Amino acid sequence: MAGFLEQAKQVVSDTVASIDKPEATVTEVDLKSVALDSITYNAKVNVSNPYSTPIPIGEVRYVLKSSGSVIATGTIPDPGSLKGNGDTLLDVEIKVPHSILISLVKDIAVDWDIDYELQINLIIDLPLIGDITIPITRMGEIKLPSLTDFFT
Repeated sequence: MAGFLEQAKQVVSDTVASIDKPEATVTEVDLKSVALDSITYNAKVNVSNPYSTPIPIGEVRYVLKSSGSVIATGTIPDPGSLKGNGDTLLDVEIKVPHSILISLVKDIAVDWDIDYELQINLIIDLPLIGDITIPITRMGEIKLPSLTDFFT
C-alpha cells in the first residue's frame, strides 16, 4: 500500500511539474516620487498567463537590497488578476526611507545611484493546484533624484 501511495505522489508531482505556468519578468525600475521622508520607486512586472481564463493574484512580496543590505520590503495584498491568454503589467511601488539611503553613502557618492537587487515573489492561485510562487530577481542601478526632481 505504501508503494502505491508513493507512486501516486510521484505521478501527481510529475504532472504538476509539466503543466505550463505563468512567467514573469521585471521590465524596468524607475523613480516614481520624492517626499520629505522617502523616495518611491516603481517596478514594472510583466506577467504572461498561458491559460484562457484569468488567474487571481494572491499577493506580491518584494525585497530590495543594496550592498548586501535590505533597504526595503513589502507586500501588496490582492493586486488583481492576470488576464487570460495574455500579458498583465503590474506596478510594484517600493518606498525607501531617506534614513536608509544615508547608510548607502559610499555607493551613492561614487555615481549618484544605488546598485540594487530586487527580489519579487508573485503568489498566484491556480485552480486545482493551489498557490504557486513565481520568483523574479533583477539587478541594476537606480538613479537618485537631483534637486530639480524636488521642484518639478
